[in-house]
Amino acid sequence: MLPQEVFAGTRYAVLGLARSGLATVRALCAAGASVIAWDRSDAARDMAKAALAGSDCFVMEELTRQSVAGCKGIVVSPGVPINRHPIADVARAANVPLIGDIELFALARKALPPHRVVGITGTNGKSTTTALIHHLLESAGHIARLGGNIGIPILGTEPLPAGGTYVLELSSYQIDLTRSLECDVAILLNLSPDHLDRYDEGFAGYAASKARLFEMQHGHGLAIVDRHSLHEIRPVARALDGRAPVLIEDVTVPGNQADWPALQGPHNMGNAAAAVAAARKLGLTDAEIEAGLKSFPGLPHRMERVAVIGGVLFVNDSKATNPASTAPALAAFAPEEGRARIHWIVGGLPKGDTLGEIEPYLGNVAAAYTIGESGEMFASLLEGRVSQITRSELMAEAVRAAAAIARPGDVVLLSPACASFDQFRDYEKRGEAFVSMVHSLGGDAQ
Repeated sequence: MLPQEVFAGTRYAVLGLARSGLATVRALCAAGASVIAWDRSDAARDMAKAALAGSDCFVMEELTRQSVAGCKGIVVSPGVPINRHPIADVARAANVPLIGDIELFALARKALPPHRVVGITGTNGKSTTTALIHHLLESAGHIARLGGNIGIPILGTEPLPAGGTYVLELSSYQIDLTRSLECDVAILLNLSPDHLDRYDEGFAGYAASKARLFEMQHGHGLAIVDRHSLHEIRPVARALDGRAPVLIEDVTVPGNQADWPALQGPHNMGNAAAAVAAARKLGLTDAEIEAGLKSFPGLPHRMERVAVIGGVLFVNDSKATNPASTAPALAAFAPEEGRARIHWIVGGLPKGDTLGEIEPYLGNVAAAYTIGESGEMFASLLEGRVSQITRSELMAEAVRAAAAIARPGDVVLLSPACASFDQFRDYEKRGEAFVSMVHSLGGDAQ
């Protein structure tokens, strides 16, 4: 991915040798750069040494002011909290910028075949919208590639041929480490408080980070944004001052949402609208867009239909790691014939101590099953708001309890509104565990 004409003879430091860090070291070495790399984990360092055995382009050495002197940049994993990590002081002392792998991609663009870039950010819906835009393009016969926060390191892929489109999901952490990514289409889906431990200025700092995706466009390209962020969140309004962005709520979407099995619920109408606006800008016809909306398969762990057992639908929404992300899932399953249908599995490592955006949709919940570190907190918050609360602690207990009580037409929904790290390595492992537990009950997979 990184062309030699841009990177040959340069020197970079890389901090963090997990998936994106290792891809970065490989890409820099292939481009003729030299690399000093480090990870605090012995296992990660050993894995990197094994993966790069025989290569003399890199050295494994702790990053200090002296060791990074002369580097063009320190490429930091998005998981490194740069507001409090010592690497920030090292970078300042050595006068070397902190950057990420997306910035290396941005620097490479001038030497890549002509292409377009779509960047998608927001608190919720990023992965679905990113995957949907990619699907719309590919299903219409366009060449496209996924990358970024969706789990595919962009530097681990080959350059697209001329005319291709890179579709990048971008977290605020990645944008913090990017200086020059000028997107042809930049999308901000929504904003609500999240990851505030990474921003000393609180929500204002988080919002400013997201808004930088528009600032890096320098007034060029298409900006797509939700109405609330544009009119109510000052950093976004400043970034788009003097421009005419497309408002997600004003986009007319072809077809009928009832025909999009993987895009149900009001939140997915917003995701679809943003994707439609981007697709039109990229040259797709409404007929192509409508066909792509119908055929979109959805994402694992995001409103994923797992099985129907005894007339009860089991849904894996493990990717919902905060209340704002869980709220649309609860909204998607309204009561039928006046009867609440959702058996909600909630809890994990909390990101706050309130129900937040969830509150308006509690009428859709027939029963709640609390798990994990925040189980007691949610049980207390839901007392008197939900007719039945079961303190399950472990997910397996919650799944069994919900399956025993749910009636035909009901929905057993894992949408935890919390991070997973109290009991699982990540939300994917949590979702995989749920899917396995559901399949152990029997029934017909969907």
